[in-house]
Amino acid sequence: MDDDLLNHLGGDRITSRQIDELVGLARGVAADGDINQAEVEFLQKWLAVNVAVSQQPLIRTLYRRINEILEDGVLDAEEKASLLETLNSFSSRDFELGEVLKSSTLPLCDPAPTLSFAGRTYCFTGTFIYGQRKHCESAVAERGGVCGGLSRKTEVLVIGAYATESWKHSTFGNKILQASEWRDEGRSIAIVSEQHWTHHL
Repeated sequence: MDDDLLNHLGGDRITSRQIDELVGLARGVAADGDINQAEVEFLQKWLAVNVAVSQQPLIRTLYRRINEILEDGVLDAEEKASLLETLNSFSSRDFELGEVLKSSTLPLCDPAPTLSFAGRTYCFTGTFIYGQRKHCESAVAERGGVCGGLSRKTEVLVIGAYATESWKHSTFGNKILQASEWRDEGRSIAIVSEQHWTHHL
């Protein structure tokens, strides 16, 4: 047997073991409801070792996200909250591992509207492949748009690709439910997927 075949045959087993180990790490780190710089650096080291042999997009995304967080050497409050939410979802196996959530389970606009940016108000919720929320917001700002928390002024709510099956019970589920209610009342708010949003960038 050559190395490629052995790697292929062992790939599923390696991936399964990686996920189990990462679930344990995530559970331990998030258990006290807080996360510090040393814990994030520990996660970064584990991911650096495992990302090379991983077929899981989520492991790759998490590795990139943690590198972005540590880039400026400061773990700010928003980064900490976002990472904790991700780790909690992951440790409870509430993630679609490596899979983008099927659109049919989310109240996305159908058909999805054409998006523009100049003068438009955006809100982001969930965990994104594109990067941290601040990177998504920067992409909108660069195109003349405005970003902020969900309010009656919000025109577009973008839901991160790594949503969970039980999104209604997640911390970002309230935003989705509120936006959905406003839309049902006739307000002009669009609810779109990250994939649809990135298509218009």
